[in-house]
Amino acid sequence: MIGYKLFKLRKNGTIGPLFINSRQIIPIGTWLQAEDHPTKGFAHRPGWHTSIEPIAPHLSPKGRIWAKVEIEDVKEWKRPRRQGGMWYIAQRMKVLELMPNQ
Repeated sequence: MIGYKLFKLRKNGTIGPLFINSRQIIPIGTWLQAEDHPTKGFAHRPGWHTSIEPIAPHLSPKGRIWAKVEIEDVKEWKRPRRQGGMWYIAQRMKVLELMPNQ
């Protein structure tokens, strides 16, 4: 299944998660298993959070980049449109390509 994920874009060109386990470096083209990192102040929803479209109106695009991802073992999570609508929470993810900022 195809989805989209917003990543932190670092000055050295690597990408990583926005909030949870944010020091992780995400490789392109490699399958990654989701990990569980309970974090104070955040809802406990283990898995890779992705969306149907590269839209997240509630998040700033500054210093971030969208990626097209392939995901497996997916659960749907309904969110308000202002938060991008439907989310997919996947247990496996592979970054296919980074998308140019629009």
